Amino acid sequence: MEQDLTESPVPELDAPVEILTPEEYVATLVKRAKGAAGRLSSLPTAVKNQALEAMADGLEEHETELLAENEKDLEQFEATPERKALGDRLRLTAERIREMAAGIRDIARLPDPLGDTPKMWTRPNGMQVGRMRVPIGVIGIIYEARPNVTADSAALCLKSGNVCILRGGSEALHSNVAIAKVLSESAEKAGVPAGAITFVDRAEREVVQLLLKQDRYIDLIIPRGGESLMKTIAEHATIPVLKHDKGVCHTYVDVDADPQAAERICLNAKVQRPSTCNAMETLLVHHSIARTWLPLLVEKLKAAKVDVRGCAKTCQLCPEVTPAAEDDFGREFLDLILAIKVVKNMEEALEHIATYGSQHTEAIVTKDYARAMRFLREVDAGAVLVNASTRLNDGYQFGLGAEIGISTSRLHARGPMGLEELTCSKFVVLGSGQIRE
Repeated sequence: MEQDLTESPVPELDAPVEILTPEEYVATLVKRAKGAAGRLSSLPTAVKNQALEAMADGLEEHETELLAENEKDLEQFEATPERKALGDRLRLTAERIREMAAGIRDIARLPDPLGDTPKMWTRPNGMQVGRMRVPIGVIGIIYEARPNVTADSAALCLKSGNVCILRGGSEALHSNVAIAKVLSESAEKAGVPAGAITFVDRAEREVVQLLLKQDRYIDLIIPRGGESLMKTIAEHATIPVLKHDKGVCHTYVDVDADPQAAERICLNAKVQRPSTCNAMETLLVHHSIARTWLPLLVEKLKAAKVDVRGCAKTCQLCPEVTPAAEDDFGREFLDLILAIKVVKNMEEALEHIATYGSQHTEAIVTKDYARAMRFLREVDAGAVLVNASTRLNDGYQFGLGAEIGISTSRLHARGPMGLEELTCSKFVVLGSGQIRE
């Protein structure tokens, strides 16, 4: 029988971690987080912004310590070829720490979404009705490898009035513990309640499974990671889940695409940072443009050290290309690997995306307005782009500030999740004595 954590006594917060059972440890975290939620939701915008600035300063001031802790993770990381992409995500550099700090400062400059009432309407009895943005509450964020997620998530949750419980992957434990300590201590000194930024610093899988059942304390789970993580969460969560799933992203180069623009877009989508979820994994090319355009693109992809895998038609046009296996289509490579398929028309491209896409990011390169609008209407994805790289599907690029993830779910939020996507709404009514007759 599962232990009822809600009724068990809570150990002292400063009790040594090693004497706490997983159940006691989780109870301590979630109850402290829930206790901070009410105070954080009413914190003035100025205090939150001061805390964010302090968090950014703290990261830069502790750069040396953060890099040292990250080096411990990198030394322990299993550097096999399959994990190369994960290794890139795990690595911290001085530049990446500065980028993390800059992202937090960007969030501080964004408008506070809380209390916003975008529309009020008046009923026949004279009362006014509207919706007001409020925090979701306590958000559990479970993710793999990338230490920058710790900073982005903590900052976005703080600005939107949400308490966050962060659980990063065990491969980045030293990095994440160090980052979370800097962020939480800096925020608390600036007036943020203790527990508002909570990090799970124990690596047992049992702890994750216990967290996923804390529906009395945690209001939403946001996972960011691979299929194994998603499967675990689907099996154990009793809390609503907003998925950040894999990115099998396509670019379709249409019959009348501008050749130079198409080349620039496709190279950027694949090569600029291939280990990200919004990198292009499959290129679809209309057969009429493929004969003249594709060999030149493949030459440049090869020069960029991309392993190009093509359909039979692609291999016929570009003999240096490796024949693609069936499972290369619909696969998230997260590496300098690209699958290419020549299609006879736009209908075949749309069918291929519907079959193999992950509803993350899809793009078309075309000069034809009608086909561009059709692509926007018919393609099912969190973000659909015309004449732009898939790498632009990003909260910062969209003007949302840092993002907490790119949601592939349909309910509540879809695509990059910024401040507004971390709120929900409540109805507010302004009356002057009205009663129900």
